[in-house]
Amino acid sequence: MPPQHFVFALVEDYTHMAFACAVDPLRIANLISGEELYRWSYASEDGRIAQASDGSRLEVQYGFSELPDCDRLFLLSGIHMQKKDTSRLIAALRRVDRTRRTGIGALCSGAWVLAKAGFLDGRQAAIHWEYHDSFMEEFPEVALVRNVFVSDEKYVTASGGTATADLMLHLIEQDHGSDLSQAVADQMVYSAARAATAEQKVSLQSRQGMRNPHLARAIQMMRDHLDDRVTHTALAEATGVSVRQLERMFGKYLNTSPKKFYMELRLERARHLLLQTEMSVMDVALACGFESSGHFSRVYRAAYGVTPMLQRGKLT
Repeated sequence: MPPQHFVFALVEDYTHMAFACAVDPLRIANLISGEELYRWSYASEDGRIAQASDGSRLEVQYGFSELPDCDRLFLLSGIHMQKKDTSRLIAALRRVDRTRRTGIGALCSGAWVLAKAGFLDGRQAAIHWEYHDSFMEEFPEVALVRNVFVSDEKYVTASGGTATADLMLHLIEQDHGSDLSQAVADQMVYSAARAATAEQKVSLQSRQGMRNPHLARAIQMMRDHLDDRVTHTALAEATGVSVRQLERMFGKYLNTSPKKFYMELRLERARHLLLQTEMSVMDVALACGFESSGHFSRVYRAAYGVTPMLQRGKLT
């Protein structure tokens, strides 16, 4: 059986960690098996060099306009994805999707490109957690999940970092069995390969050593209603406790009040939207449950020491 050929289309400022976690498991699979199970090639915009966000430069074999036949094509990107001109890459991906049987996937922030091309409409997808808020605003037709990767859709996506290794180990297991996949993980000293359904971020419960199901439900309800705030009474009723008990739980486990914690969640989302989207300050305010831009600006400045408008201006 000929080796599977993987091509990695590298967008400028791609993340080096995700790149290494994608390629090295394939190399190790070849090494352990004593066979060439996989081979890989690289592509970039100019067909000569791909530069990572850490400044390292990699010689590539192909340009986006001349992608070769392959078994799997993964596009890999990193920071500032929303501001990249990916029109040439999108055109190439559409040609590949239309004319070949190549499996297409995306790593780290790469799902942004697939969504922009319309590939992910109505499908589940994973992207690095920093992009979640802006992605949901920009592509509401995509079923974004917080999983480390999604492998059971037509277009495979992984959230970046070590999640890319999780995906590659999963693919190796699919292709050549769990024994080889586990041997590759052992060689990587990677003893806790995650399933696709694992969440990207360590849960609040794990970080705080907290195991209170009522508090966990209240926090999840807050996260689900950042744009249309729920009252403390509604939170308490939904979690099966009294308002007073809810306040005591937040104080005991998180050393804060429900009101303050809820505000911090809303402001965190607002900051992501300001930094990652072109939404107006008023639209950001409404998306985070603020009824006026004036109130939003005052609260935001008190939290971050800068107004929403100046926060956005600091990026340019």
